[in-house]
Amino acid sequence: MEMKKESEGALDRASAIEEIKKLGAEDLLFLDRAIIERLNLMAQAKSTLLMADFHAGERVRFQGPDGISKAGVIIRLNRKTASIRTDDGHQWNVFPGFLKREPAR
Repeated sequence: MEMKKESEGALDRASAIEEIKKLGAEDLLFLDRAIIERLNLMAQAKSTLLMADFHAGERVRFQGPDGISKAGVIIRLNRKTASIRTDDGHQWNVFPGFLKREPAR
């Protein structure tokens, strides 16, 4: 596969923008759905790849939305997240990219 120069990528994007400007509402909605579908597939593939690194019963650590580090055990691997039971008894569904392995106690 041939590598594109950065300037070629910019030119391709500019051409794409010009073509998009020519589209009507129906075609833009179709393109929107196709783009969202592609982005969802890419996100699912990334999640699946990251999820393969973990298994139920493994101790992990993650940062909660409050910025405080939380530790717990993976109780289940879902399609896009891992269900974690934290040491304080709460349950969280966490994207695997936010998980870090914790050494065994």
